[in-house]
Amino acid sequence: GCQLPAEWRPLSEGCRAELAAIIVYARVLALHPDTYGAYNYLPWQRGPPAGPQQGAGGLFYSAEIELLCDQAWGSMLEVPAGSRLNLTGLGYFSCHSHTVMQGYSYFFFLRMDENYILLPHGVNFQEAIFPDTQENRRMFASLFQFSNCSQAQHVLSFSSDWEIQEDNRLMCSSVQKALFEEEDRVKKLQQKVAALEKRNKQLRDRVKKVKRSLRQARKNTRHMEQMNRKLSEKLSSAGGQIPYINSLKQENSHATYLKV
Repeated sequence: GCQLPAEWRPLSEGCRAELAAIIVYARVLALHPDTYGAYNYLPWQRGPPAGPQQGAGGLFYSAEIELLCDQAWGSMLEVPAGSRLNLTGLGYFSCHSHTVMQGYSYFFFLRMDENYILLPHGVNFQEAIFPDTQENRRMFASLFQFSNCSQAQHVLSFSSDWEIQEDNRLMCSSVQKALFEEEDRVKKLQQKVAALEKRNKQLRDRVKKVKRSLRQARKNTRHMEQMNRKLSEKLSSAGGQIPYINSLKQENSHATYLKV
């Protein structure tokens, strides 16, 4: 149940950063235990997530985070640096893990569900949380180069290879646009196939009902034919006795006339 789709291909962090809904650079202030939630399953798995009894052995928690910079360029979250947010969907799950430690800083790929709850955004089913290392700072520097970071975060300044990174991002954008268009096309085809299968099942059910009605009609026809045949036989046998009965009536009437 944890296998990746057959057509899955890994994406670079830069490409996935372009596709992430929200990107923030934040410090974890506190961790809070979480009860079993609706996010302990992979997006491509059909059906509801496993029950609490299957996820009870994991560690699920939420985190209170403080933004060290404004959110990255293109993010959908409009809150300034210094804001505090609650992030859920963290812990050790059966097929993946989103883990953080109190007091440490991370780069987060986030998304917001229909209830405005912030969750890790595992774009392409890959990692959504990156520790605060020099390598990751260089990787995400272009995203935060114009952000209003706190005084302690001067390292996230303009990098000399920003133009190269932007070129790579544009190339990722065109490739990903084609990939997502193809995925949308496949998804629509799958929906059409599901609708056709449903319609086909309905038609098969109707055909079964028609066949059942036809068999019943044939059975009733045979029964009526048998009843008509028996009735015809009775009428035929009764018709042969009618002249004899008439002759008896005539004799009886003639005898009575002679007696008078």
